[in-house]
Parts: sequence; structure tokens; C-alpha cells
Amino acid sequence: MTIPAHASEGLHEVFLAAAAAWPGRAAVEVGPDALSYQALRSAALRVARLLVEHSGAQRPRVGVLASRSMQMYAGILGALCSGGTVVPLNPGFPVERTRQMIELAEAHALVADDAGHAALTSQLEAATRSLLVIVGDGAQADRLAAQWPRHRFAAVERAGEGFEPRPSGADDLAYLFFTSGSTGTPKGVGVLHRNARRFVAMSQERYRALGIGHEDRFSQFYDITFDSSMFDLFVGWSFGAALCCPTLAEWINPNKYIERRALTVIDIVPSTGHMMDRSNGWRAGRFPGLRLCRFGGEALSAELAARLAQAAPNAAIDNVYGPTECTVDASYYRWDRARSPAEAVHGVVPIGTAGPRVALHVVDAELREVPVGREGELLIAGPQVTPGYWKDPQRTANSFIQLPGSDAVHYRTGDLVRRVPEGQPIPYLGRMDYQIKIAGVRIELGEIEQAMRQASGSDEVVAVGWPPTPGGASGVVGFVAHPRCDVAEMRARLRDMLPGVMVPKDLRIVQAMPLNVNGKVDRKALLEELRAEATV
Repeated sequence: MTIPAHASEGLHEVFLAAAAAWPGRAAVEVGPDALSYQALRSAALRVARLLVEHSGAQRPRVGVLASRSMQMYAGILGALCSGGTVVPLNPGFPVERTRQMIELAEAHALVADDAGHAALTSQLEAATRSLLVIVGDGAQADRLAAQWPRHRFAAVERAGEGFEPRPSGADDLAYLFFTSGSTGTPKGVGVLHRNARRFVAMSQERYRALGIGHEDRFSQFYDITFDSSMFDLFVGWSFGAALCCPTLAEWINPNKYIERRALTVIDIVPSTGHMMDRSNGWRAGRFPGLRLCRFGGEALSAELAARLAQAAPNAAIDNVYGPTECTVDASYYRWDRARSPAEAVHGVVPIGTAGPRVALHVVDAELREVPVGREGELLIAGPQVTPGYWKDPQRTANSFIQLPGSDAVHYRTGDLVRRVPEGQPIPYLGRMDYQIKIAGVRIELGEIEQAMRQASGSDEVVAVGWPPTPGGASGVVGFVAHPRCDVAEMRARLRDMLPGVMVPKDLRIVQAMPLNVNGKVDRKALLEELRAEATV
């Protein structure tokens, strides 16, 4: 389905067009429950009506404090249909972090489901402004209103029908995502409607060619605080597909969920893939019904891509690359069973080639384009580049730049890549801050990690520079998720594979890598573990 031109250029038009085309089809499934496009539209418009009538804001910023529920989807769509901005919040986040996000966003309202109710008390207590809180049940709204008289409460079940979605302009704010900040304070990334609509259009163009359409069933494994969830929701809905969200109980075994729910499209981070593949979870031919499998969010090993290609023999396997600041996807790489292993560098799948209307540049420290074959920092330009960091002009100026002779805004990714001839896939070499110096020698942690994979037989490895020195680090510590790995034997193999300065001085076996809420390996947690040991 092609999204028609509307007076409104809002992201919610993607969903509303699908609801008009396929009103009776399932829009979302959570556990045993399902809502049709028509029913979800109605629920979203009731939320939107309450926001418009009670928030007191022309374009409210709406914290969606919810997880894996129908109320979560109605809250997201309701915020957009009210002309407002979605601020995704996770009820399971630490109280102080959520409080910071609500305050930084200057949120006008919260939409809470049952999971969010448990987090409400601490947030209402700490709030510095009066909030509108939308819950599902009228009696609950009354109880909360009696308990918290300085806030306002409204119930979806009491909202009237007949509300018309408010239009949004291309440059209005659709989403405000908060990511971790180096100072310890979350940093906000504002995604405009035009950024998000361009992402959806680019995704439609790529995946319509595979025959993806309204008969498909998309996974929604990502937390809504992760920008990649926009693919699950809005690209899935743009095709008129069913969005399938596992409950916490179902999430324990996502492989069985894929089979039981007959999913045809999944989108995951590689760390989640490693978890799913344990104990031969991705045995050959297990998922014949999958038609598209996307990896994103972190580096993808060639071994993991090959394993999924065997498990899903009828699926296209995409490695997608793009920071939140550039609205989910900037480049794509389609895994090819014959060609791709040789194109992987250090065992890592390339980030591929630029999506339509996206420009990728590889520059040196002076922001000059490097010659073909040389390494440098990846810069991204195009209509999906967001305006910058929320209320942080200095950080925005540092990361969103203009190159000499260009009017386009380029985002500095901090990712190290190699420039290749036009049309060839760009290899990913790691983060710029994954380069360290030991005794004046520049070390690529990605190269060490590839050697660790080969030496250990495990695809789950992390290398970090430790302890830190003013010029870099004095050594490397390696972590391996492989309980049966022999450390002495692994170290001996590494000595045969790497220069002495690159061999980890400390190798640690872990049951599993720590993951953040988005399912990515949490390198900071590993470093915090080392710091804690150093202070004992």
C-alpha cells in the first residue's frame, strides 16, 4: 500500500491509511488478545480526545509509560493523533532515570497501562509540574485523583467517540527518544514527522520488492524506547500487516513464539540472536515461514548471520545500520550465502550501501574525505537526519555539522569504517572509541574480538581496554560467553594469532553477556565491573 498524500504529513497517517484500507484485519496481537485496525484506531482516538481536552497544550508531549499492552499502542497512536509527541518510557527503568526523562521532555501528560501503574506513584511524587495522567479504568482514575490532587486524571473508558485526528506538519516533532549520555544524564533525540515518514517510505520501497504486504506478520520484540521499534510498528502497519507482541512469558522463548504465531518478519539485535541460538535454537530449516529477518543496533557477526540463513532458508537476511539521530536505517546489507563470508571484515558483516536519498561520507580527523581504501569516521546526510539533541545546542553543534562546500547537515556517527568504491558494501570496523592505544600502538578491539571468536569457538565475545591510561589503556581484558572454554588453551591460540600487545592479559568466562534494555551487549556494565574490582 502506498501512503496517500494528506493535508497532514504526520506519522500517524501511515496507520490511519491502513485502517481505512483494512479495517477488519488484525493490527496488533498481544498474548491471546487482538485488535483490528478499526478497533485500534477507535482506542487511539479516545486517547487523543482526552489529550486535547485536558492537557492544556496545543501539541502535548506525552510520556507513554507502558509495556507490551494494547494500551501502549493506543497511547502511542493517540499521542500522534492529538498532534502531540510520543516520549517512550519503560516502566521497568530505574525511577530516577524515568523522572529525568519526564522532566527533560517537559512532558504534559502520561499514558499508563497496568505495568506503568506501579511506577506512577514515584513519578507523580517527584514531578515538578502538574501532569495529565490517562489510564484505562474510570474507578482507578478517581482513586488516583483523590490521592494526587495537584495532577489531573482521565479514563479512556469515559472518552467520547467521534474525535477527528489532528494534522501534523512535516517539521513537527513526532517522537522524542532518550538515549544514554556520557555525562550520566539521558540525551534526547527529536524525530520529526518528515524524518519518520521518509524512513517508512524507504522501508516500503525496499521490502515491497520482496512481496511483503498485508498478509504478513511482524514481530515486535523491541522495547518502545528503542528507535528500531518504529520499524515494527509503522513499517508493519504501512503494509497493513499484523504486529505481534509477545508477553513477558512468551518472550522467554522467542523461537517458539515465532513458530506459534507464524511470524513472517522479525527484527532483532544480534545479542538477542545469540540468546535465541543457544542450545541449537536456530537449527537448520526451523523457520521455513520467515520471509524477512533484520538485524540492527550493533555489529553482526558473519557466523550469526549464516546460522539464521540456515534456520530461515526462505528469508532475506538484512543487516541494517543507522543511529537514532538518523531515524533507524541509513544503510542496508543483504546477506548472500555464497558471497558474504568473504566480504566480512574481522568476521563482522558490512553495513552495506546507502539507502535511497541517504549520503554516506568517510572522513579523517579534519573532516576531509579519505581516499578509497582508507579508514575514517562515517558521516550521514539525508532527509532522515534529525534536527539534533533536545535542548542541547552545544552537543548538537558538535555532532551535526556542515562539510566545506555543502549545505547539507551531516551527522558524525563516531563509527569507524573503510571507504570503498561506489556501490560496494562498506565494512564496519567498530566505534572510534573502540580504538585504543597501548604503549603508543593503535589497537583495534574489533580485530581482537574476531581472534577471540576463532580461538574460543564462541560468537559472544567482548574486548575492552583496561585499565585506562591518559593515552589509552595499559592492556586488554576479554570476556567470553562459553562456560566450557579452556582459558589456557584459548590464550595459547591467541598468542599464535595476535601480536603480544593485543593478546588480552585477562580472559574471563561468563555465563552470558550483560544486555541493556534494547538487547545490546552492555559494554559499560563490563567496565563498571572492572572498576568496582579496582576499588576493592
